[in-house]
Amino acid sequence: MGQLGTLWRRLQRSFAREAAPSIDADAPRGEAHHAQAAASLRALLDDPQIPSAVRGSLAADFARLEAMLGKLERGELHIAVFGRVSVGKSALANALLGEDAFTVGVLHGTTREAGQRPWREVAGSGVHLIDTPGIDELDGEARERLAFEVAGVSDLVVFVVDGDMTQRERDALQLLARTEHPLLLALNKSDRYGEDERERLLERLREHAHGLVRADDVVAISAQPAPHKRIRVDANGVEHAELAERAPDLEPLRARLGAIVEREGKTLAALNASLFAGRVSDQVGARIAEARRDLAAKVIRQYCLAKAVAVALNPIPVADLLAAGALDAALVMHLGRVYGLPLTKVEAGSLIAVISAQLAALMGAIWGVHLVASALKGVSAGLSTVVTAGAQGALAWYATELVGRAAEKYLVAGKSWGEQGPKRVVAGIVEDLDRDSILREARAEILKRLRGASERA
Repeated sequence: MGQLGTLWRRLQRSFAREAAPSIDADAPRGEAHHAQAAASLRALLDDPQIPSAVRGSLAADFARLEAMLGKLERGELHIAVFGRVSVGKSALANALLGEDAFTVGVLHGTTREAGQRPWREVAGSGVHLIDTPGIDELDGEARERLAFEVAGVSDLVVFVVDGDMTQRERDALQLLARTEHPLLLALNKSDRYGEDERERLLERLREHAHGLVRADDVVAISAQPAPHKRIRVDANGVEHAELAERAPDLEPLRARLGAIVEREGKTLAALNASLFAGRVSDQVGARIAEARRDLAAKVIRQYCLAKAVAVALNPIPVADLLAAGALDAALVMHLGRVYGLPLTKVEAGSLIAVISAQLAALMGAIWGVHLVASALKGVSAGLSTVVTAGAQGALAWYATELVGRAAEKYLVAGKSWGEQGPKRVVAGIVEDLDRDSILREARAEILKRLRGASERA
């Protein structure tokens, strides 16, 4: 996402410039951004390394990626009209379209779901308007969530208000600003105010939106002006009062939208798609890492049990320790495959040597008990196995748990100890793991296995 971040900052700088660059100069750049974004989305959608379980858990996000790729390939730019209930969002969208495409009603919550209509061709982009549900409808949590989702996947958001902003509107504006989408703030129904009051309201809105919306992008409009009363004189000289409809006044908003779309339309669509793809990619990475951690935990437990039982049942002094070392090497190599970073036997041996050196420095006393218990089994010709096997096997389990966790840290860091180094990593693992709890669990599991083997014999 580093290139995307640079691209986004460049776009923000171009918005901040007072003089817009020429369309001809920006057209090749927009086309390049468009092509890069489409390739990025296709690569993520077709990535064979993503497990089917991860794809299934993120099915809705992958479906949205497909839709966004289709939008890019069709050259569409989506503009969401967003705001509270009854501020005139649908009326604004209809006025921009020049047709009654969206329902306009006097009841709160007339817009129950997101609607979309093509608007016009601007600089080779098919501009679509998206009307969203009101964000403050009672019992409308689902509609509010939908509104934010629609705004999140739109390329440009027109935030509509009809007066000074409420706290809920200010919170929503800040939330939308964090999505890194360009925002325009439109004061609708401005015909209700006198010129001085309208200017004061615009200044207040610019204060609320400072740092979130450019001052030039805060505009006053009237999507559906109230009819004005006029007197008509008939042929007989009789005066009649009647209401005359007035045309919408959207020129400030049309001008800003047109300038932005023509200047940066393709780049906006490309950035929005790429930012969404980046978020999905992060989720994919997190899900894969979680799945790997779960699998690694199962693998470590299997090797802990195998090593503990092998050590407990082996009556030959020291030989049980050699067998344990072989299992540790196998564990480390298995973990390498889990994390997609295979280790050779030499690499696994070197890694275990580094880990063991740190463990020996931290746990010399434990290894001493391990050796004494091993010798005791030999002296007693195996008769003390029941007494010593549980304790020695539990220690072997614990040692393997430490080796496995340390190797896992090494692999997660890309076959590196990172900035901490092996000493601090191993010390942190020893400190974090509850040794007493692990030893109790290990002894119980080992004795259960030993009794089961004895009964079968």
